Amino acid sequence: MINRYRTLLTAVTALVTLATVAVAPAQASAPVSVTFAATEDVFVSQAEPAKSFATATWLSVCGAGCGSATAGQRLGLTRFKVTGIPADAEDVKVTLDVVSARTTATTVSVREVTGSWTEAATTWNTRPAVGTGVVGSHTGFTAGATAKLDVSSAVDGDGTYDFALTGTSDTTTVLMSSRETGDRGPKLTVTYTPGSGGGQTAGPLPFTLPGTAALRASGKKVFAHYFTPYPLSLDNAAPENDYYARNYLKPEGESGKHAAYGGLLRDRPTGRDPISGDYALADLKAEVRQAVAAGLDGFTVDILSVTSAHWTRVQNLVKAAEAVDPGFKIVLMPDTNGLASVDAATLASAIAKLAASKSVLRLADDRLVVAPFKAEGRTAAWWADWMKTMESAHGIKVALVPCFLDFGKNRDAFAPISYGFSNWGGRNPAVNANLTANITTAHSLGKIWMQPVSVQDERPNQGIFDEAGNTENLRATWKGAIDGKADWVQLTTWNDYSENTQFAPSRNAGWTYLDINAYYLTCYKLGCPKITNDVAYLTHRVQPVAAAPSYAQTKLMKLRGGSTAARDTVEVLSMLTAAAKVSVTVGGTTQTYDAPAGVSARTFPLKPGTASATVTRSSATVAKVVSPYAISATPYVQDLHYRAVSSDR
Repeated sequence: MINRYRTLLTAVTALVTLATVAVAPAQASAPVSVTFAATEDVFVSQAEPAKSFATATWLSVCGAGCGSATAGQRLGLTRFKVTGIPADAEDVKVTLDVVSARTTATTVSVREVTGSWTEAATTWNTRPAVGTGVVGSHTGFTAGATAKLDVSSAVDGDGTYDFALTGTSDTTTVLMSSRETGDRGPKLTVTYTPGSGGGQTAGPLPFTLPGTAALRASGKKVFAHYFTPYPLSLDNAAPENDYYARNYLKPEGESGKHAAYGGLLRDRPTGRDPISGDYALADLKAEVRQAVAAGLDGFTVDILSVTSAHWTRVQNLVKAAEAVDPGFKIVLMPDTNGLASVDAATLASAIAKLAASKSVLRLADDRLVVAPFKAEGRTAAWWADWMKTMESAHGIKVALVPCFLDFGKNRDAFAPISYGFSNWGGRNPAVNANLTANITTAHSLGKIWMQPVSVQDERPNQGIFDEAGNTENLRATWKGAIDGKADWVQLTTWNDYSENTQFAPSRNAGWTYLDINAYYLTCYKLGCPKITNDVAYLTHRVQPVAAAPSYAQTKLMKLRGGSTAARDTVEVLSMLTAAAKVSVTVGGTTQTYDAPAGVSARTFPLKPGTASATVTRSSATVAKVVSPYAISATPYVQDLHYRAVSSDR
């Protein structure tokens, strides 16, 4: 139940010296509630394993010791058919509503049914398989009252949903919620806020992005690394004069502390006008919607602190996911750099607090996924003890997926305590030439692998950059994930603007990198889709690598050791329905080439001036892209971040 690539309300806002597309807040809509009656329901009894209770006017739920029997468990089964929920529904909440026949202090839990069943034919002996994870639960029932069990995380738009009602108490919970009681039978209530519409099928992409249900049905998952220092807005000010514009994008910002390297940032999130209310939470909801629209399964969130504003943003991000789309999962990623002084008990308490949310990722067996960044910042023994604390103090079993800076040195020590592995990875084609080796190693150890996929990496404040080769690094990292059959993918990053690794919609790239990523994400999950729309993407820097800035910058970025050699190129990445001619103009010089059907890339020398590309077929223009980013031989500050533009945005 999500937003596909949505038609966003946009406005052009001046930011520093470049034009930016700003997302205007949508008009608020009144919440809508729709209720669906159960289409089938029945309970089964372990004490009477061959008996059918299909005609009973109640559902009975009880633990294994029910009625002082050694095998007295009872569970209820119910099925709902959900229809008419719009694809762009927001702030979705789904409850399973049941009416109690008795007043009891018992707890009833909801689990997903994974096997087949029918009301008429099901007995204890023929009952379907039931998932191990708890979707929702409720404690305390009052005779004649309706109890609402939150099952939002298990409902993802229109479809048929089967649930099991289970209990652990020896006291029976009796529900009048059998369909045979008429309007007191089980109900599923879906409450949502209508979205602004705009689901696109032709849209800006060169293919039709599969629906969320199809993408999420794949066992392969794609997360993006969320970095809390850079939300959409830091102060809710107009973008031309907000904190990003005043302090991060100017060399003199923050009292000149970033002057040596020409300012902290070279890019920023797309701007927006000031909004009323809790703008920080609203912005996080907007970012969740962006990620969902791009086909992502969730965020891995970098936990830098358990007390500061960064901790507040982590908690709000979880809340935002709950409100927008409970099926969008948050992977908890404690950062051993930021948490170096935090002890195990304090970290366990903080993680347990977050783990209460349905939006935080758990495995089917209910283990909480924790993927610490720079896991080797603590020893494997430390993490083993921490996992024991999580279980003993908080009742939470952990599936550890450590993200290493050096996988090779740490995999053996961590293997006994880990569910899977990941590494932070490199950001240039040279280091990403043979990514399948790590995946093969992880699989040989019986672990899943979360493959980093990246665009680029330029760090003004650290004085270092990688040569991404336009989109070559992005394509290489996706190739490694696909060829190596990685279990999960982590986009590194969603929004770390200080390292210029961001995929998120931004001033310098708009949605271009997410659009390109959507194609490879679909290839990874479901197989490469058919190209149905001609699209050309243009990427380039705004200066030659060796160009000297006119600002008195004393710290310049240098190429990282082992990186692909630096290059000055404009790239056209085309995704075409059929072969066509492409004319590329850079700095007044035009060159033409024949592009094949499908996906192809061609590079041209970077020159001062402007860059554009036109795709023609049978003398008709089928795609045209003009970069708004001027190329200069004398930049104001050193800026090696690749700009990106799409012909269909």
